[in-house]
Amino acid sequence: MDLNEIRYEVENGIATVTMNRPDKMNAMGTVMREELIWVFGEADRDDDVRVVVVKGAGKAFCAGADLSVGGSRFDYSREEGKEIPINEHRDGGGQISLAIFRCRKPVIAAINGHAVGVGITMTLPMDVRIVAEDAKIGFVFTRRGLVPEACSSWFLPRIVGISKATELVYTGRVFRAIEEAHSGLFSYVVPHDEVLTKAMNMAKEISENTSAVSVALSKALLWHGLGEADPQSVHLIDSRCFYWAGHQKDAYEGVESFLQKRPPRFTLRVSSDMPDFYPWWKEPKV
Repeated sequence: MDLNEIRYEVENGIATVTMNRPDKMNAMGTVMREELIWVFGEADRDDDVRVVVVKGAGKAFCAGADLSVGGSRFDYSREEGKEIPINEHRDGGGQISLAIFRCRKPVIAAINGHAVGVGITMTLPMDVRIVAEDAKIGFVFTRRGLVPEACSSWFLPRIVGISKATELVYTGRVFRAIEEAHSGLFSYVVPHDEVLTKAMNMAKEISENTSAVSVALSKALLWHGLGEADPQSVHLIDSRCFYWAGHQKDAYEGVESFLQKRPPRFTLRVSSDMPDFYPWWKEPKV
């Protein structure tokens, strides 16, 4: 795919995704949305990618949806001159979030500047959020006559708890990241010039020291465990995954490299070596 509003680079196991509309504060439009969806599918397929880091070009991470078309920006009742029934519309931000959620590689948000609307909700399915302490953040939907999108009504309460989620969404207030440093919304709140370094160091630690298949399975266990009814259900799938992993060559290598005091050389590939019972959950039909 030819990329016009996204830069995508892979080096040393780390894919860097840069939203690249700095003159528009990386505001989201159709082109950027489609390119992001493609990029996360590509990162998922590529065994050379171990970790994905997402950042924005210029001063902002993503200022939200591009509102330059005016008040009709979110009127999806007609698209390309055709009337669209309500049950056929699919939220664009949600399509991005689901692409990120389905990516089997860890995704780190390097929120280097302002992140508002979809600019912050799209980071919720990412595994780690590192943010500049002076970045402006806002779940501003109620102040625009809208509702949360990008699957954020599922992700946000699971990340910060229902009480904090309702506060952030109902008020629609814009705040500096440092104000919510202890809410759980962010993994790290750091000075602006430390955001990318922190993100890349974490990505490097994962890329150089872990089994790709172990990380992919761990990601699935953690995220899908949130939907299980009780710990007994999680115990059953934990046991199945641990049993499978224990007789794979990466487990042998992990133990032997530890005993021999050397870096591990893991060889299992996410594209071809996942267990035959993966995925163990059922996707809803859309």
